[in-house]
Amino acid sequence: MSNTTAQRHPKHTIHHPSFLALMGTLLYDLYTLCIVLPLFILASILTALITTVGCRLGNGHFWGYYPGKWWSWFTIRLLFLPVKVEGREHLDSKQSYVFVSNHQGAFDIFLIYGFLGRNFKWMMKQSLRKIPLVGKACEAAHHIFVDKRSAAKIKKSIDQARQTLHNGMSLVIFPEGARTFTGHLGVFKRGAFMLADELQLPIVPVTINGSFDVMPRTRDLKWVHWHRLKLTIHAPIMPIGQGTDNTKFLEEQSYKVIMGSLVPEYQGFVPNPDQ
Repeated sequence: MSNTTAQRHPKHTIHHPSFLALMGTLLYDLYTLCIVLPLFILASILTALITTVGCRLGNGHFWGYYPGKWWSWFTIRLLFLPVKVEGREHLDSKQSYVFVSNHQGAFDIFLIYGFLGRNFKWMMKQSLRKIPLVGKACEAAHHIFVDKRSAAKIKKSIDQARQTLHNGMSLVIFPEGARTFTGHLGVFKRGAFMLADELQLPIVPVTINGSFDVMPRTRDLKWVHWHRLKLTIHAPIMPIGQGTDNTKFLEEQSYKVIMGSLVPEYQGFVPNPDQ
């Protein structure tokens, strides 16, 4: 009798975990659509308005950073995404840095803004200035838009970055210039390293893991996939001089360090089509 019973139900035992996983994904997607999305839109509008008004009233260092930090932290927590941060002990609160990070996906913004733990300015694409409310908020917060339409406009962006990097204020740049399509590291552009060389500032490499799995570039504006996130803040790389050799050194060392901390699945260079 027991043998017969065992033979009748083996398929239920095999498929049960898959069914639970499917139901879990469905419930998470419903939660994201019905609860997270409305709250995220509301929080985004409020953050943009508070940042814009606060910066224009005064104390731009506070209003240009903390509303965005809280918005990012809130978004990550609302989605129940586990975050692990390593390496904050490498940073000196009085030192300005140029942070360079791999760019795995849209959630890189939330992870760095919410969990880096340092007041900083973004160096971002000129096209982001056109996003309603967000573009104005970024302008008010004095984040730096890179306009590549002419050498004069590029120089203006560099001059703005130069004025920003003092008294412990730092800059965050994605040297790949675009999000990856594959999760792998692409080619680095030299702008961040040339700036660090000119100002003789340390470069801090940052490795992001998990963001590509949460929402890759190929799945923008679709469902968020639950996945663990990790932000690794590496030891600062100090200048070894000034000029071309130093710029090359900072770039090569940063690339090596960031690549070395990626999970094995995304190790190795894969070219990005729009780089």
